[in-house]
Amino acid sequence: MLWLAVRMVDAANRERETGDGVKVGGHQASSASLVSVLTALYFGHLGPADRVSVKPHAAPVFHAIQYLLGNLDPAYLTRLRARGGLQAYPSRTKDPDGVDFSTGSVGLGAAAPLFAAATRRYVDAHFGPRPHARFVAVLGDAELDEGSVWEAVADPATAGLGNVMWVVDLNRQSLDRVVPGIRVAQWSAQFAAAGWHVVEVKYGSRLRAAFARTGGDALRDWLDRMPNEHYQSLFGLTGEPLRKQFLDGAPAPVVAAVADVPDDDLALLLQDLGGHDVSALLAAYAECDRVTDRPSVVFAYTVKGWHLPAAGHPRNHSALLTGEQVDALRAASGLTVATEWDRLDPSTPAGELVAARQAALGRSSGPAPQQPIVPVRSGVRVGARASTQEMFGRVLTDLARDPSVAPYLVTTAPDVATSTNLAGFINRTGIFAPDARTTWSTDPVLRWVEGPSGQHIELGISEMNLFMLLGQLGLAGELSGQPLLPVGTVYDPFVCRGLDAFIYATYSGASFVVAGTPSGVTLAPEGGAHQSTLTASLGLELPGVTFAEPAYGAALDWQLCAALGAVAAGRGAFYFRLTTRPIDQAPFEEARARLGDAVLRRQVLAGAYRLRDAGPQAVVQLVGSGAVLPEVLAAADELADEGVAAHVVDVTSLDRLYADWQAAVRAGIRSARVPALPGALRTAFAPGVPLVTVHDAASHAMAWLGSALGVACVPLGVDGFGQSGTVADLYALHDLAPGAIVNAALSAVALHG
Repeated sequence: MLWLAVRMVDAANRERETGDGVKVGGHQASSASLVSVLTALYFGHLGPADRVSVKPHAAPVFHAIQYLLGNLDPAYLTRLRARGGLQAYPSRTKDPDGVDFSTGSVGLGAAAPLFAAATRRYVDAHFGPRPHARFVAVLGDAELDEGSVWEAVADPATAGLGNVMWVVDLNRQSLDRVVPGIRVAQWSAQFAAAGWHVVEVKYGSRLRAAFARTGGDALRDWLDRMPNEHYQSLFGLTGEPLRKQFLDGAPAPVVAAVADVPDDDLALLLQDLGGHDVSALLAAYAECDRVTDRPSVVFAYTVKGWHLPAAGHPRNHSALLTGEQVDALRAASGLTVATEWDRLDPSTPAGELVAARQAALGRSSGPAPQQPIVPVRSGVRVGARASTQEMFGRVLTDLARDPSVAPYLVTTAPDVATSTNLAGFINRTGIFAPDARTTWSTDPVLRWVEGPSGQHIELGISEMNLFMLLGQLGLAGELSGQPLLPVGTVYDPFVCRGLDAFIYATYSGASFVVAGTPSGVTLAPEGGAHQSTLTASLGLELPGVTFAEPAYGAALDWQLCAALGAVAAGRGAFYFRLTTRPIDQAPFEEARARLGDAVLRRQVLAGAYRLRDAGPQAVVQLVGSGAVLPEVLAAADELADEGVAAHVVDVTSLDRLYADWQAAVRAGIRSARVPALPGALRTAFAPGVPLVTVHDAASHAMAWLGSALGVACVPLGVDGFGQSGTVADLYALHDLAPGAIVNAALSAVALHG
């Protein structure tokens, strides 16, 4: 495994012609530090149902394992970091050899198995036990600097998961340096305080034997107290220089303890760390298995660059072996240029072990899981005035009455369930807990009943954990054999707090719905700290996410049901940007009467429809999205009074429109033809008529419509931080009031000529 991992990186860097001068890179030293940890896992511990997250910089080791197990075609070994080849970091959607969890953004790969185990606990409670599985994360010690790790560890939703084990590669080096001090005591205390079981695998069999001899206690104490910089300085030294460096300042019993160790053997003894002792690692893993009431963490002391020339060197993170060093490693591994990519000989003990593990780790598909069937709309009736946040909660509550949908719905929120309108759903379904819990107080509004049948998972105040949990709930069909319909809510401005985990979830191919609510300066009295401007752009630009911002209740109902139907089929994530502003529903009903349900629903789902049609005499188009539609309609009325006819277009999903436009543009480019305007843009917008776009978000999010339609466009939006005030105050401040829209419309007409 060490040879294959190092050689994959070597071939990618020394033998591949890239033509662009950009280094390919790879992490030979970081891979070397984990070969023993992963050998023990895959060839002595794991079962077929277990799921593993491998730290990003050890991707070559993972691929070497899969190659030896027969799960990777040999052609991929020379295609690390190449187009269509093995990814730089493990990717469950892009790598060919069965990656369980994507890694790359440090810290998130560690948290993913934790939330996958929480998901499995939920699935088992609601749909019956699945085959027992352990959820394992192998992470670098520097990843423990990430706050997202500790947010995940401390959340009550992840407590008591006895099938979780983290293995920390404690090589005491980060990307830039040798870490000045080992923080394992601090980290161990933090894990223990969060209820975790902590194991330390510090020394290998040679050192443990030395500790048992005369003077061994002093030797161990000296090693335990030695500053990390001192210990790391021993690498690269041998013989008398090594002895002198090691014993600098040591008491006499330590000198005596190693006096009989030959110079040639001293390096082997002092560098004998537990993270490279397979027997010690297997014992630690078995100990973790015996602790079933809480997660476990194993601190495995390793050498970064183990058995490589730059072992322990402070700048070895991205160092590459020279051709001569690769040749020497090949020879030391008993290989030749002709045999260097061979799998193990099946007639040898090692080959027999690999064959046995290949059979033991083979995954078989179980019976087809139960599947949700989502209707095209709920049974909710929309009143004369309603907000989209209110309608969101009502639609979910109504779907919880539908037996074809209800069992699969699971909601989650970072301590904002009631303020994002999930109370009705929670009252109907309850809070999920692994065991029934006593309710000590009653609330006439929110019945907070906790137990195994509950369908809402409450989180602490951590948006990172929200998206990590949504991501794993959204992969439950693949990782736990049962598709779910996960729905999360979060205050819209704080989507940005969880953005890294949001990206991670969608990069991993997860399917879920998240509602950011309330949003924008429409959350007027709350002030700028709670008002979001960037989130519409994020929703529009995130791959794997469909962004929607309906204004009217019936449109939200259609869009939410369609989104849940797509989630049931595993077709990506959906982000709804909603508000608490109640608006008059009559304009939508007028459009409904004009177009009919079937046509209007199709256009709403496509991304836009003409809310008000001014006929062929229209000289300007007022385009709005979300809560600003009342102001847009009022501006159209003012323009009509001045004799200026204006269409009003309600954009229900900028994302749908943009994706269709870009698909048409790319198709045109690739076929050397003039791109055709996609149907949704042709249907909702009049050709050749200038635009004003109005959005309670950054103005640029809708400004592209002018380019797509080839007309003058005046974009209005929120391009500064908000403040407290009334909706009318803040709309006037940011030029979203009817008068400003009218002036923008007249400007657009003048610009268009």
